[in-house]
Amino acid sequence: MRDRDAGARSGRFASAVSLARHELTTLRVLGTSGVVRPYSPRTLARLVSTLRRWGLGPAGGFTSLALRHPDRVGVIDERGETTWGEIHARSNAIARGLRGLGVREGDAVAVLCRNHRGFVEGTIAVAKLGADVLYLNTAFAAPQLGEVCGREGVVAVVHDEEFDGLVDQAGVRCTRVLAWTEADGDESAGAGPGTRPTLNWLAASSPTADLEPPGRVSRSVILTSGTTGAPKGAPRSEGSFAAGVSLLSRLPLRAGWRSHVAAPLFHTWGWAHLALAMLLGTTLVLRRKFDPEECLRAVADTRSDSLVVIPVMLQRILQLPPETLDRYDLSSVRVVASSGSALPGDLGIEWMDRFGDTLYNIYGSTEVAWVTIATPEDLRARPGTAGRPPHATDVRLYDDAGSAVPAGESGRIFVGNSMLFEGYTGGGSKDVVDGLMATGDVGRFDEGGRLVVEGRDDEMIVSGGENVFPQEVEDCLARHDAVKEAAAIGVDDPDYGSRLRAFVVPTSQDAVTEDELRDHVKQNLARYKVPREIVFLTELPRNATGKILKRELADRAD
Repeated sequence: MRDRDAGARSGRFASAVSLARHELTTLRVLGTSGVVRPYSPRTLARLVSTLRRWGLGPAGGFTSLALRHPDRVGVIDERGETTWGEIHARSNAIARGLRGLGVREGDAVAVLCRNHRGFVEGTIAVAKLGADVLYLNTAFAAPQLGEVCGREGVVAVVHDEEFDGLVDQAGVRCTRVLAWTEADGDESAGAGPGTRPTLNWLAASSPTADLEPPGRVSRSVILTSGTTGAPKGAPRSEGSFAAGVSLLSRLPLRAGWRSHVAAPLFHTWGWAHLALAMLLGTTLVLRRKFDPEECLRAVADTRSDSLVVIPVMLQRILQLPPETLDRYDLSSVRVVASSGSALPGDLGIEWMDRFGDTLYNIYGSTEVAWVTIATPEDLRARPGTAGRPPHATDVRLYDDAGSAVPAGESGRIFVGNSMLFEGYTGGGSKDVVDGLMATGDVGRFDEGGRLVVEGRDDEMIVSGGENVFPQEVEDCLARHDAVKEAAAIGVDDPDYGSRLRAFVVPTSQDAVTEDELRDHVKQNLARYKVPREIVFLTELPRNATGKILKRELADRAD
């Protein structure tokens, strides 16, 4: 009996120590990042009351930000600057305007916008009504758009004027509000008969006083990339300090920074920095469309402290002529945060050799958020690594039977953290083992404890009895001096079961031959990983978040 009591006391002590360490780490991270700072008793009381009444999602988070820093510039876009206090007041009015158009608590409102203030204001306004925000991919074709809106039961769409015809073609029949129009400076635009209401008109025609909190917390529904199938909705009820602390424990962002978020805000990675802005009071520098030189200009002109990108954006910038790169001063940038897909080849090293050791590679997914973070030191030691788990994140590798794999071996990647999604809006979820959720990828830990992602578990092929992951071959091809980018897929083979077919974008039309590329792979990888065929393309098909659309490559292969 005494042994049992001693064991129970030991377990409670271990739990208490673990909790204390967690709280100390949380305080250290929040202190280092500048989130923890003194406020007056009156401001502190209002902050606590706001978060208790509105929650930690966009409604509460941005309302609290307006209380903390009403005069701080919140967004800088092509229209100029606007403060967090102004965004708060306008989103109050827009919320009332949307309610007048029939949007109710619990409804689903789609946002089809590029990166600009209207995306931010529309998100906050919908959240203040207790309605759900469905973020639509700006690269959707009409059939995809119609399918997703129908499946999610959308009652209203807030969209940029450029997508007006697309929404018509998609057959979406519901209330529509224009977010960005060429007449955005005219607050009467949208008021006339036969015209669509605009966010500016709603903001100008309704009271800006604070609203009463709704009875339910708004959900943010982010769509999966849909690179291999139809996009699925992955909802998140609200943000959390735990999620922010986890990311900030290995990504050294600081409160009050200016951040050029070039990654699409509708994507998990862009949305993550919208959520972080609530915690850090970040000034968001936004541009509606990505252009490599315009990106450099935006960073230089605003003296941005951080740059948020997807890997293909780094590729596009590095492809600019040297004299163009030399024209822009990026000395203010202390963090370049990249996520959304793997860093191909030696892209990370090339970037850091050109711009300095400020690159961080974040591995994650829509369903599980961030999983590991590679620092510049990690990327120097092992280019392309996914890095190490951040605070309060458990990453384990399992085989197909759900058993842990031995150290150093490959396995399916499973994650445990405070950010796991709730299941797809259309039903179903990811596999779960021991309370950890699958990412859908396969990987291994190297000798330094860094995660190496080998590829999607559904992309692995068996060629002549050997397991082959396309990503390793893609990285090898991308390291050839005559290759801009590469992709590989498995195709049927009567002799080997499956074989690799590679698609390569060369630096110029006659820069390299198939035989030269096959020899390059043969010199660096096992013979069974050498592609049987190499197809040259002028560009790889990608979605708006930069991911290669391998289903389109598969169609070409057929």
